[in-house]
Amino acid sequence: MKFPLARPRRLRASKIIRDAIAETWLDPGDFIYPIFVKPAGGREPIPSMPGQYRWPVGEELVRHVEESLSLGVNKVILFGVVPDEVKDAVGSPGYDPHGVVSRAIRLLKETFGDRLLVFADVCLCEYTDHGHCGVVRQKGGRWYVDNDETVKLYAREAVVYADAGADFVAPSGMMDGQVAEIRKALDAHGFHEVGIMAYSAKYASAFYGPFRVAAASAPKFGDRRTYQMDPRNAYEALKEVSMDLEEGADIVMVKPALAYLDVIRLVKTHYPWAPLAAYNVSGEYSMVKAAASQGYIDERIVTLEILTAIKRAGADVILTYHALDAARWLREGTPF
Repeated sequence: MKFPLARPRRLRASKIIRDAIAETWLDPGDFIYPIFVKPAGGREPIPSMPGQYRWPVGEELVRHVEESLSLGVNKVILFGVVPDEVKDAVGSPGYDPHGVVSRAIRLLKETFGDRLLVFADVCLCEYTDHGHCGVVRQKGGRWYVDNDETVKLYAREAVVYADAGADFVAPSGMMDGQVAEIRKALDAHGFHEVGIMAYSAKYASAFYGPFRVAAASAPKFGDRRTYQMDPRNAYEALKEVSMDLEEGADIVMVKPALAYLDVIRLVKTHYPWAPLAAYNVSGEYSMVKAAASQGYIDERIVTLEILTAIKRAGADVILTYHALDAARWLREGTPF
C-alpha cells in the first residue's frame, strides 16, 4: 500500500495513539540496581559516577534499598569494596563468610525477605592486590590467569554468598567452565534453589572505567583481553551463551549493552527461551551524566530512550545505575 492511502503519521498523531500501539514498554520491574557496599563508615560519593555511592553495611544501606523498593525496583546486585590492605593475591576477602558482600546479603534478606531479589557478583578483581579476576601465575617470564584454579575460588565464593542468603550468584570473570563449577558446588552444598546469572558475553570494553574507580578493581598490570571477549566479535557470543546454558546458567547476560545492541538481539533471536540480561555499564551511565551536566542533552529523555532501546533489542532485565531515576521518571509517563 502506497501514499496517499498509507499514511503512517496517523498512528503518531497523539501521545494516546502512540502509547496504544507502542511495541516496547519499560517498567521499574525490568531493572536490577547495582549497589557498591563497603565494610563501614558513611556513604561515600563515587567521583567517576555522579549520583552513585559506596554504601556501608548498615542502616544507610537499608534506607537506600527501602527507597529502591518504594519506586518498584525490587532487584539489586551487590559489589564489594574493601581497603587495599586486606586484599591479597588470591582475593580471599571475596570468599570470606564474614566479608562485606556476605554481611550485606544477610542484612538485606533479614530486613526485606522475599520483597527483594538479591544477586551477588562473583569475581575476584575487587579483592586481589593485582586487580585481575583470578589467580595470576608466571610461566616463561609471562603472566597469565590460571583458569582452573580461579573457577575453584569462584565456586567457593558462590557457596559463601548462597549461604548468606543470595537468590542468585552472578559469575562475571569470563573463566571457562565457571558456571559448571559453581553449579556443582551449589548443588553439593544443598543450594539447589539458588540461581546463576552468568555474564556470558562480557566484552573487554573501555566502558568499564568508572566502575573500576568505584570498586578499586583496575588491574595493576596488563589488561583483561585474554579472558574477556574481543569487541570485534558477535557470533562468538553465541558460543559463550550456549556453553553457559549447557553448564546450568538460569539467566545469561550481554555486557556492555548500548554498544552491543546487535549482540543482545543476536542472542535473543537464537535463544528466545533463555532469560536475557543486559548490563548498561558505568561508562554508559557516566557519559549521560557528563553530557547532561553540560546541558548538551535532556538526561530524562536520553536515559529512557537508551533503556527502551536495550529492552527493544531483546533484554528481559537491565542492570543499570539509572534504575532509581528511571523509575521516578516512569511515574511521570514516557516522554515519547
